[in-house]
Amino acid sequence: MTRFVQRAWTVLEEKGIPYQYVEVNPYHKPESLMKLNPRGLVPTLQYHDKPLYESTVLCEFLEDAFPDRGPKLLPTDPYSRAVIRIWIDFVTSRVIPSFQRFLQHQSNQSQSSLDDVRSDYHDKLLQLADVMDKDGPFFMGKEPALVDFVMAPFAARSWVFDQFKGGFGAPAEGEGGTREKSWARWRKWLSAITDRKSIKETTSEREHYLPIYKR
Repeated sequence: MTRFVQRAWTVLEEKGIPYQYVEVNPYHKPESLMKLNPRGLVPTLQYHDKPLYESTVLCEFLEDAFPDRGPKLLPTDPYSRAVIRIWIDFVTSRVIPSFQRFLQHQSNQSQSSLDDVRSDYHDKLLQLADVMDKDGPFFMGKEPALVDFVMAPFAARSWVFDQFKGGFGAPAEGEGGTREKSWARWRKWLSAITDRKSIKETTSEREHYLPIYKR
């Protein structure tokens, strides 16, 4: 199950929307998927016999289509909704590409290049932490919002860097130097979101991910 699938899946779970989950082999895409989405990408949602795809689009659609189900993941105030979308875009356009560069670093590349991609990823995470509600624990405050679930599947896989990339490298509590306040806010958010029932129930055991990340 991909990080992008988990985004939509957690929103379905959070809002208590009835659904049928159909797992497909991404290397042998069934005709049923290709009919719905000629690009063959997941997640793909079938809604009233009509297809939708792209994970962030699906998450917003579920919020709009089922406004009376579960928690509100987007504020009703237009300004606050726009702010959430700004940071969803930041996660999509800045954080995730940085995550991917770190993840795809090859062992035959230099240590300095590994340090560079790790540092860049840390910087993106701290930029995100710096704009979070100061009390939290979630991005906007006491309750999670859509941006939390857009970021969560990537944050929950930080262990991959310890397994394959010489360590995630985040400082221990109290050892973040001039950025300790930002790291403390990141740790608080990470603990809260990974402890969320919807995240736990849509995350596979680590051994299922190992063959994927070894490639």
